[in-house]
Amino acid sequence: MSETNGSLKDVNGFSRRELARRAGLVALGSVLPWRSPAAEALTPGAVSGLGVDANLYESLGVRPFINCRGTITVIGGSIELPEVRAAKALANQQYVQLDELMEAAGQRLAALTGAEWGMVSAGCAAAMSHATAACVAGGNPDLHLRIPDLSGFPKDEVIIPSESRNNYDAAIRAVGVRILEVDTPEQLRLAIGPRTAMIYLEAKVSNESGPMSLEAIAAIAKPYEIPILVDAAPEILTVPNIHLQRGATMVAYSGGKVIRGPQSAGLLLGRKDLVKAAWIHSAPHHGYARSMKVGREEIVGMLVAVESWVKRDQDREWQEWVSRCDHIAERVSRVPGVTASVRREPGGRGNRSPRVALQWDSGALGITGPEVTRVLDTTEPRIVLGGGGPGVGQDPPGTTGISITVFMMSPGDEKIVAERVSAVLSAKRTAAPAVSPKPPAGNLSGHWEVDIAFAASRSTHTVDLAQDGNRLQGTHQGEFRSRELTGSIDGDQVTFATRPAVSHGDNLSFRFTGTLSGNAMAGSLDMGEYLTASWTAKRRVPNDRSR
Repeated sequence: MSETNGSLKDVNGFSRRELARRAGLVALGSVLPWRSPAAEALTPGAVSGLGVDANLYESLGVRPFINCRGTITVIGGSIELPEVRAAKALANQQYVQLDELMEAAGQRLAALTGAEWGMVSAGCAAAMSHATAACVAGGNPDLHLRIPDLSGFPKDEVIIPSESRNNYDAAIRAVGVRILEVDTPEQLRLAIGPRTAMIYLEAKVSNESGPMSLEAIAAIAKPYEIPILVDAAPEILTVPNIHLQRGATMVAYSGGKVIRGPQSAGLLLGRKDLVKAAWIHSAPHHGYARSMKVGREEIVGMLVAVESWVKRDQDREWQEWVSRCDHIAERVSRVPGVTASVRREPGGRGNRSPRVALQWDSGALGITGPEVTRVLDTTEPRIVLGGGGPGVGQDPPGTTGISITVFMMSPGDEKIVAERVSAVLSAKRTAAPAVSPKPPAGNLSGHWEVDIAFAASRSTHTVDLAQDGNRLQGTHQGEFRSRELTGSIDGDQVTFATRPAVSHGDNLSFRFTGTLSGNAMAGSLDMGEYLTASWTAKRRVPNDRSR
């Protein structure tokens, strides 16, 4: 350790070039998502036919891309800082006892963040699970080994305001707790009881103020000594920590988003006894969380990422991002009919980045925002956006556009993006004539039994449809709940999709496409992040008593 600032001297005491040399970094550890000059300069190599160089992903038949979308896990989160990659490589070359390492890490994270203690986890969701386990089992191994069977536990309930229900609270439910939803302070007071282990909040704008703000909930929970966990996965790391200051007991972060630590790492900060108990309820210790393993490489890499975060010039970094936006906006706005605006000021703590908004008349340019997004994704160089769609507010009919997020780009990517978007928007096109849907090949109104073939199982759902011309509406009954659906029929081609249901933390949507043949349909099912399945359906005809 450096005597002057307590930094990780082996990492921050050297230049990036020297770190790379000392760490003996192989090309695999330095691969970037696009062939930037840094990636092209990597030393080529080969392992059993795998191209361990700038062409790594292509050698697997996978297309890398420029990230204009943000720190989304399914597209890789973020690129690790060079010093993080170097630290991970160094950490891998020696053995340590993980309990000793995490003890030292906890102390170091406390010094860096101002929290009482800290812990590195296998992602933010793992941190949420471990925090929940700490609140129900408190580090007691007899209880730990029974999770998620909480029968006989003194505390087994977690209160979640309805506003905070989300896909990620599955990490809390995985511990086996019973979830109690509340909407008002009065409901919260009634829900609190001797079995209450924890209150969970998702960090979002709606929790910043009002009767169900973090401060208001903390004031109600404090007399009962009920811990509060805040999920701040996509947020910047504030020092001192804003959530702990407002009354949270613990706060969880993703390590592989804006902090740019290891993608597979997360942080849990807060009250010392509970964070230490959370480590007991995590891997490498046996029990329910053994699958949530965090290695010495991730622990050290996360420490370096946090240290870098608290030291680097955030304002200068923001201005660098704004300059990328300005370059894109200036270049693309040269295309006749395209207007560009740059969001220059931070808009909250989550996924905080400047953005470029581009808008145009789809009729004049002959292309829509979603079409531009698809072209950029399916051509070279591959560029991924968060989506495109109609203009907002009082924009005239036909206005469309795209949004470009810049903070996860590599240096120089903005030039590639600017030129590529300009080329797509300025290409000459002949607007395709509007095509009216074909007359329906049949009337789909009625009750349908749908057999779905998932990856390794089958299930029967039901769909009730009502048809009005080419338009469809109705309901889809899945395994546990019913969802509204809308769709259309064009000749014998059928499409209908459900609206997501999030009331219990599962945001599921289904999009059925297929072909009608009499009283039968068949086709493919798009389940979003859960990939695809195939389906067949038969209409239950009146007076059919065979079932």
